[in-house]
Amino acid sequence: MSSAAVNSEPAPPTRPAPLGGPFGKVVAANLSSSLGDGIARVAAPLLAVQLTDDPLLVSLVAVAALLPWLLLAIPAGVLVDRIDRRLALGLAGGVRALVAGGLLALHLTGSLTIWWLLLVVLLYGVLETVYDGAIRAVVPSLVVRGDLPRANSRIEATEIVVQQFLSQPLTSWLLAFSAAWALGLNTAAYAAAGGLALTLPAVASGIAARRRRQVPDAPGRPEPTQAEYGNEPDDAAPTSGWRGELAAGFRFIWASAMLRPLWIVSVLIGICHAAITSTLVLFILERLDVPEAWYGTFMLAGAVGALTAAAVTSRLKTRFGTGPVMAAVNAVGLGAWFLVGVFPLAGVGAVAIFVSFGCTTTWNVLVMSLRQAAVPNHLLGRVHGTWRTALWGAMPLGSLAGGLLARSGYSTPLIVGASVGLMVAAVGHRYIATLPDPETLDPAEPARA
Repeated sequence: MSSAAVNSEPAPPTRPAPLGGPFGKVVAANLSSSLGDGIARVAAPLLAVQLTDDPLLVSLVAVAALLPWLLLAIPAGVLVDRIDRRLALGLAGGVRALVAGGLLALHLTGSLTIWWLLLVVLLYGVLETVYDGAIRAVVPSLVVRGDLPRANSRIEATEIVVQQFLSQPLTSWLLAFSAAWALGLNTAAYAAAGGLALTLPAVASGIAARRRRQVPDAPGRPEPTQAEYGNEPDDAAPTSGWRGELAAGFRFIWASAMLRPLWIVSVLIGICHAAITSTLVLFILERLDVPEAWYGTFMLAGAVGALTAAAVTSRLKTRFGTGPVMAAVNAVGLGAWFLVGVFPLAGVGAVAIFVSFGCTTTWNVLVMSLRQAAVPNHLLGRVHGTWRTALWGAMPLGSLAGGLLARSGYSTPLIVGASVGLMVAAVGHRYIATLPDPETLDPAEPARA
């Protein structure tokens, strides 16, 4: 009797297994790069405001940052799937350090203009297509599918802490004192990121997975690891030449009944968010009357929201399911932007930024986890590049629209962009709410339309 009673007791909750040392190295390499990105993203619009008072030219900073995703994301994805992904990360970090050094030199010599700044931001964007594709592709090589939301949340949390809690106020204060200090730190951060990337373990290279696909299964061969997805469908097989490889990511997405509509919804919502945020710096400085030196500190509201979301996303997904959580945060985040557009008060703005940044973080973590779980390893770079080509490549259209709308009032982009986004969210709500959890997906058997 006592034995039966003991056996009937619920098992004590177990803590999730550690993600492992190799994944820790990914986080460390990404931390340094995130510092460089954070400095660049704060410094560029603030430098632009110093160089011009035309809101359209200010919005071109966002356009320059996103335009490379329209033109180069797919070729960058092919590159990531062809070479050692550690080398791709190292090169992206090293060259960005050289570009950052050039920006520092322009500032020190008094030669910096809005057009030089736009060129530097454009080059950052070009190199980011390589870095972003490579860092996302190495994660599924190091953790199992069930741990992808937790791993991606960890990466998001690291980026949030460094880019927003550390680099946002630090960059604002340094720029108020001397831009040379901010730009010099940016150069050093990218250089360190390039070196750290080369210390990642060999499994992060992606080479093992590509070789695994080229060797037929043999009796007694060990089961493939997460880094070595095997037996993908025929249409996922490597194609000959760059032209075929450029189209492989698109074909995979378009053939998936899950990924295709998710891609379309993501692009439309991304355009709306780009319109909202392209002149957000002007809205905060001029409409909410936040002093320029306190801009980065004010944006900590977004950092707190994003970090909170990164901490709870995995638990929300476990409790409510991936689809329902994504549908909820999609609508709530856009509603927050609409609210501050209608009531442009500093307190309302801080709350809205907290909510919207948090919702965006949760959405990004879950979308990335679904995509990593559904896509075979050897296609991760190309699918990621194709996805970002449409998503981030279309966002400059939203940024331009936001710049034009801001000419009639700095609140207008928030009201119009959020209103259109909420309509898209309403149309796609039923589909989004039915999305599966990542661990239920099999990259060898993607859902077919």
